[in-house]
Amino acid sequence: MKKEILKPRKTGEERERNYKISIEKRIKRYIKDGSKGDLNLSGTPIEKLPDNLKVNDRLDLTNTPIKELPDDLKVGGSLFLENTPIKELPDNLEVGGYLDLIDTPIEKLPDNLQVGGGLYLPNTPLSKKYSKEEIRSIIEERGGYVKRSILL
Repeated sequence: MKKEILKPRKTGEERERNYKISIEKRIKRYIKDGSKGDLNLSGTPIEKLPDNLKVNDRLDLTNTPIKELPDDLKVGGSLFLENTPIKELPDNLEVGGYLDLIDTPIEKLPDNLQVGGGLYLPNTPLSKKYSKEEIRSIIEERGGYVKRSILL
């Protein structure tokens, strides 16, 4: 009878590191393939996105530990940041659809924010501090716009 050598299972740290590597590969493949369609990273351990990222459709980052977005991020569809620790958005952020910031600690809106759909801010420091009209004014004073409604 041949003696079998058992390999120990991967530790939680190893699995998480491998998962992060697979997410990074998915993002690189998405960019290489022309940034077509959605880039769904919801529920992943993603902490950082590459600079100058352009997403043609939706970017779903809900329930991730991401704390900041790259400068000059452009999202053709909606940007979902619900339930993330994000406090600030980068200047010149362009979102063709909706910008979902529900349940985030967002404290500041950037210069030149462009939102083609609505801006969702329920359960945020901004929604507790300002009215819809004040938020729209702040965005417009900084060179940006929200084409549809602002939800507090």
